[in-house]
Amino acid sequence: MTDSILSKAATMEIPINSNGDTRTAEDDSLEQDLQQVMVSGPNLNETSIVSGGYGGAAEGIIPTSSIKDIRSKSRGITPSNSTASRIANQPGHYPAPSMHHSNSNPMMSEEATRGVAVEKFDSVKKWSINTYKCTKQMFSERFGRGTKTVDMELEAQIDVLRETKLKYECILRLARDLTNHFYNMVQTQQALGDTFADLSQKSPELQDEFGYNAETQRLLCKNGETLLGAINFFVSSINTLVNKTMEDTLMTIKMYENARLEFDAYRTDLEELSVGPRDAAAMMRIEMAQQQYQIQKDKYERLRSDVTIKLKFLDENKVKVMHKQLLLFHNAISAYFAGNQQQLEQTLRQFNVKLKPPGSDKPSWLEEQ
Repeated sequence: MTDSILSKAATMEIPINSNGDTRTAEDDSLEQDLQQVMVSGPNLNETSIVSGGYGGAAEGIIPTSSIKDIRSKSRGITPSNSTASRIANQPGHYPAPSMHHSNSNPMMSEEATRGVAVEKFDSVKKWSINTYKCTKQMFSERFGRGTKTVDMELEAQIDVLRETKLKYECILRLARDLTNHFYNMVQTQQALGDTFADLSQKSPELQDEFGYNAETQRLLCKNGETLLGAINFFVSSINTLVNKTMEDTLMTIKMYENARLEFDAYRTDLEELSVGPRDAAAMMRIEMAQQQYQIQKDKYERLRSDVTIKLKFLDENKVKVMHKQLLLFHNAISAYFAGNQQQLEQTLRQFNVKLKPPGSDKPSWLEEQ
């Protein structure tokens, strides 16, 4: 009987009428045969299909009664209340998730996006209020209508630092010019010495004279390269002092000046609110202004302390560095123009100045390709 059912199902054609109903007489007979097989066979309502293998968990169990119910739904047949309740009460039956749970992720992402937008709006709002107050304070100070907090001793030290930086930048610029000019002179001396040596080989009648001059230019070139090493070391140390150490202190001073402006802006705002009315709303604004004033005051005092400490360490470092570099520069220049090669080399050893080997600045033959 089962073979007749399978052969009938395999060769069956499903015609579709004008109303889209696919139910036919053959389909009805097929359903009757299936019902007879189910009645004569074991109780399929107690049979389960386990997707996780033998002994698996109950999560993959699908009752066979629900399969029949699904087939009825596909044909437009709605199970009765008793059938639905029987299916719901079966062990291993799990209700389908509702639409509310499926939409939880979009709702959470929407709430997260809204939270980020609110946070950005609050930050922009705070920035706008702070910028307005600081701009107002700056114009008030510039036009002489506002008061300004001034630390006379600290301001004097800051002015000295800025003037010192300008003078050291001038020294750095002139030392670089000296390096470039002296480098060109050494290169000229080297070329001149090579020319003298070549003519000494090609002019037998002036061989000794060209030879003396070639040897002298080579010696001057060698001593010039040694002096260039000392000057380059001097330039490098001054550049570090000016563009790193001093610049770092000036950046802290810039932060201190901005904090001072913010402190005065919130101080002025608090003073204006204090002389106004004292109703409940005004007292709330005064309390908030007092909190902001205290925050800005703490920030201002902290940065003022940082600037004071950095100025002290910068002055000590500047004296130490410049003492060494000025002594090196003096001894190297004096030894070179006195023609004392041994003293020049001793000066570089004294200050731990290492010279680059000849030809180290030239690119290799691979780089020239």
